[in-house]
Amino acid sequence: MTLHGKCHCGAVSVAFDTEMPPGDFLVRTCQCSFCRKHGARAVADPAGRLTVSLASDDAAMRYQFDARTADFVVCKTCGAYVCAVLEAAGAAYSTLNINVLDERTAFPSEDQPVVYDAESTEERIDRRVKSWTPTKVVVGGA
Repeated sequence: MTLHGKCHCGAVSVAFDTEMPPGDFLVRTCQCSFCRKHGARAVADPAGRLTVSLASDDAAMRYQFDARTADFVVCKTCGAYVCAVLEAAGAAYSTLNINVLDERTAFPSEDQPVVYDAESTEERIDRRVKSWTPTKVVVGGA
C-alpha cells in the first residue's frame, strides 16, 4: 500500500510504500529536543520505500544538530518537520513523521518514547541503516 502526505502548504510531499498496515507500526517519540519541539511521531519500515518530493530545490531546509548524522527535512514555507534522512554507503534512509500523512489517524495512538543519547556515532548510523526506510528525494514532484 502507499500512504500519502505533505507539509501544511504542500511544498514537500511524501509517498510511503509499505506492506505493513498502519495499525501494526510501533510509533516512536524520540525524546531529543528537536523531535519534542516539533511533536514528531516517527515510523520506519526497512522493507518499505519513502519518496520525498520537493516542489523546488529550495522548498525544504535540511537541518542538522548534535552528531550531524541525519538531515531533518523541514518545509521552508510552513515550517512542518517531514522526515529525517541519513545518507550512508551511497544510499538514503529515513524515519517519517506520521503527522504529515493523510492516514495519520490509522496509526496507533499510543507512542513508544525512545532515547538514543547513549549511542556512538557509528552505532547510530548502523541502527538507522538497518531500521530506517530506504528513501529517494526528488525535486519537482510535490
